[in-house]
Amino acid sequence: MQHDALYYPSPSRRMASFGRRGMIATSQPLAAQVGMRILQQGGNAVDAAIASAAALTVVEPTSNGIGSDVFAIVWMNGKLHGLNASGPAPAGATIEAVKALGHERMPKHGLIPVTVPGAPAAWSALSKRFGKLPFAELLAPAIELAEQGYPVSPIVHQMWEEAFHSYSAYDEAAFTPWLDTFAPDGHAPRPGELWSSPGHASTLRAIAETQGQAFYSGELADKLDAFSREHGGLLRKEDLARFEPEWVEPIGTRYRGHDIWEIPPNGSGMIALQALGMLEQMGDEVRDPVETLHRRIEATKLAYVDGLEHITERDQMKPSVEQMLADDYLASRTKLIGERALDPLHGNPIKGGTVYLATADGDGNMVSLIQSNFAGFGSGIVVPGTGISLQNRGWSFSLDPEHANALAPGKRTYHTIIPGFITRNGEAVGPFGVMGGFMQPQGHVQVVTAMLDDHLNPQAALDVPRWKWTEGRTVEVEPHFPDHLAQALARRGHKIVKAADPISFGRGQIILRDSETGVLSGGTEPRTDGAVIPW
Repeated sequence: MQHDALYYPSPSRRMASFGRRGMIATSQPLAAQVGMRILQQGGNAVDAAIASAAALTVVEPTSNGIGSDVFAIVWMNGKLHGLNASGPAPAGATIEAVKALGHERMPKHGLIPVTVPGAPAAWSALSKRFGKLPFAELLAPAIELAEQGYPVSPIVHQMWEEAFHSYSAYDEAAFTPWLDTFAPDGHAPRPGELWSSPGHASTLRAIAETQGQAFYSGELADKLDAFSREHGGLLRKEDLARFEPEWVEPIGTRYRGHDIWEIPPNGSGMIALQALGMLEQMGDEVRDPVETLHRRIEATKLAYVDGLEHITERDQMKPSVEQMLADDYLASRTKLIGERALDPLHGNPIKGGTVYLATADGDGNMVSLIQSNFAGFGSGIVVPGTGISLQNRGWSFSLDPEHANALAPGKRTYHTIIPGFITRNGEAVGPFGVMGGFMQPQGHVQVVTAMLDDHLNPQAALDVPRWKWTEGRTVEVEPHFPDHLAQALARRGHKIVKAADPISFGRGQIILRDSETGVLSGGTEPRTDGAVIPW
């Protein structure tokens, strides 16, 4: 029987999922099954998150890989913990060095934008601090998938196809291993077509056996170093050996009686907190749906231009996170929101290719984890024979030495990937996230307001047609965004652009826990191959 796995002429509906003993929500069903398998083997929410994350490098390589970065928020034993496993720029990555190679801006692809990958170190750090099962057990399902292969899912195929055409345009030898690994038959795998990667399996096995050290100081580090040197890259084994993930205190804001938590800069979660802080200052939302949308868009725009201007390494930020989230500053920004769409400018309070997953176990522990290669597969660089696709996170750096996010050796760049978490009265409500590059803070604002203002269940909150501010007064909306709302926003000065494809509007997962009964409710993203599995 022949059919198009991407053609759906009729709308479909997915119900919220409920469970008691555990829940896994990811962007790919096989990865969700891996997480549930670990829970049912006696693992906790952290074990399940690590196993699902490793599996996602295999079953959704279009968005993440072994060469990814990771941020995570963990609720464990009644306390919130943050992990920043974004890697810094190599020691040789100076503005002068990049310009000497002929670049006036950081390139998107190739070895130059590759910073130190944080994923293997993140998995290891999470396991050491919070895991119950042996680390090698957690990576076993991913190794099995890579060795035996799996049928490619529809949205993954779509992103794979785009990447194939993008990287095929390069004739440099550095891109050949990507084609050898991810398009061995001369094309991207089609929906339902089997794909396997023995090199990927071998690499995961080495990481499993050494608790990640093979990647940072062993045989894999040697291969990374050699390939980078051969093709003019800046990453070295010494850069890998120096890396350690950072445990951080999440930052938060109060919204509608709940606390919304994000990872602090260099992550961009502060943008979502600023936008929600402005909306909180404006008081209860009005009944007019157009006014409600207008306010949410305007607050997000004002927060975003602030973030793009100021976010970098936290200790190098001027102004500080505290100043950016201060009530008086947010009040001053809120006053800019009027009847008409703004062409937003940043303020200054100083006076004078991502995957997201959520897990929960029966003991109340929960994880919000995001893992990313940045632009699709990332840099387009794969270390031969290893399955390691390297992120291109350094693409976000500026080569303007005066910019807050200017490239510097050992510096971590502005990061789009942000896991979110909600608490109320000191109790966990649950993890949430919306992956998708610069859509992510906007997605956080939209799902939080959908749940706390519009009182939608997790699945319904993810189903709502989304908007995405791009620049100035331009707002893109999804294909099925209601025309009457789009037209009403246009009359208020917004330049509305209807997009043809929903993929760029983010892909989220949500799990919520009832504090009285312990019952879990979850939703998964209709814009991807997502699955939520309850237990």
